Amino acid sequence: MKKKVIYRKNKNLLAVLSGIFLCIAWIVPALAEEKPLADFTVAALSQYVWRGQELSRDSLVIQPSMTMGYDGLSANLWGNLDTDPYIELPGDDGSKWNETDFTLSYGNGYGPWNIQGGYIYYGLEAIEDSQEVFLSLGYDTLLAPTLTIYRDFDSYEHWYFLFGLSHAIELSETVSLELSGSVSYLKSEDDEDYPEIHGATPTDDRFEDFHDGVISVSLPIWVSNALTVTPSLSYTFPLSSKASDEMEWRSLDGDDDSFVYGGVTVSMGF
Repeated sequence: MKKKVIYRKNKNLLAVLSGIFLCIAWIVPALAEEKPLADFTVAALSQYVWRGQELSRDSLVIQPSMTMGYDGLSANLWGNLDTDPYIELPGDDGSKWNETDFTLSYGNGYGPWNIQGGYIYYGLEAIEDSQEVFLSLGYDTLLAPTLTIYRDFDSYEHWYFLFGLSHAIELSETVSLELSGSVSYLKSEDDEDYPEIHGATPTDDRFEDFHDGVISVSLPIWVSNALTVTPSLSYTFPLSSKASDEMEWRSLDGDDDSFVYGGVTVSMGF
């Protein structure tokens, strides 16, 4: 059984680029009437943790992101650069740039309800790329509750249910304190890539249980109308004994099931 499922081999970058060109083809006709919104973001973080999985260790990760949006439709290109990879996986060419993701989504508001759906293409090094669809439902009230359902339908089939809460406290005209938290439930459809773990050993059973929780605090600082600098700190931890075993098994040294990490994100809007 495969222990690591995230550094997928980026063998189908053409599909990502095709998606970008398709999105541009949808947006360009609207440019004559109204200028679309664009955002460029760069995050420098002490660690890369995704859905409870430790994907970097003892190194700085740089994560650039570019988003273009118009009238509810948005396209995002996101990448990850690990400045000092902890291990070299089989089939890895030694590249420090190990992930390129493309997301296409559409969202709209209906009274206090916010609904968004979309598609994500994951292109990673060393093992297979994969694809997901997702649907998110949020309600505009205290703590902004949001439920998002992800479905990987390609290489690593699973469902991932994520429920989040958040709250912002305005400290001044240019600074706010943002608190957020989330809990998740993971249901595997593949007993090879998402197996249940017993005693640090994969079983033939599919994983199904509450998975990882995340608590985050951030401090957005509006330098100007277009520029925001945001220091942040996060803590990821298991929500069940099954998740603890699984997260520990997937950790890069095979001995950790919780992670504390943080950094700074710089965003520019146009």
